[in-house]
Amino acid sequence: MLDKFITPVIKQLLTPVVVLLDNKKVHPDQLTLVGFGLGMLAVPLLALQLWYPALFFIALNRIIDGLDGALARHQKNTSAAGGFLDICVDFVFYAAIPLGFAMASPIENALAAAVLLTVFIGTGSSFLAFAIPAEQLNLPRPQFANKSFYYLNGLTEGTETIAFFVAFCLWPAYFPELAYSFAFLGAITIFTRIHGGYHTLKNHTVKEPGSKKPDVNKPAVKETVIEEPRI
Repeated sequence: MLDKFITPVIKQLLTPVVVLLDNKKVHPDQLTLVGFGLGMLAVPLLALQLWYPALFFIALNRIIDGLDGALARHQKNTSAAGGFLDICVDFVFYAAIPLGFAMASPIENALAAAVLLTVFIGTGSSFLAFAIPAEQLNLPRPQFANKSFYYLNGLTEGTETIAFFVAFCLWPAYFPELAYSFAFLGAITIFTRIHGGYHTLKNHTVKEPGSKKPDVNKPAVKETVIEEPRI
């Protein structure tokens, strides 16, 4: 929900670092993997209940995650492969943080972590499931034009996720309560994404007038795409 406001501000703050990395000939995919590796160091730290060191690596991962895409665009080196790599490691990182808290205190945290991971599967699935046909239909992306994947907005996005991760580390004793609250908001995101995504795709795909039922022995008729405002 807040990404569309936060992203432009972060972009300006990261510009000097992006220029420096470009001068050092750093490749965006290398940055993605380094950020992922550093972020995953938070998991054993969480399991050992070292909350502040874990928070440091979580924050470092998120900063680098903002840098790799900005660097790719600065170098005019954006690619489907890079976007695919970035989104995959992001989802693994997101899922690993609740796991770390479950490992830290299984009796108190395991159920809340499981509920949150279930919601993460729902938000991630609805996000990616919509991105594929949206890309095929070439739907407009007014808010995230430079993203490798089509972003379907939701109540809980990257900014909200990091805010809760920070809260988890600052108040670990309240992890269950915070996790259930985040899961509730994430469930709303799942519903709105499925509802909005379904109707958006339904309204953007209209068969050509007079088209007949396709013959199974003939190539399928290509659909005509009608551009309309997103829901």
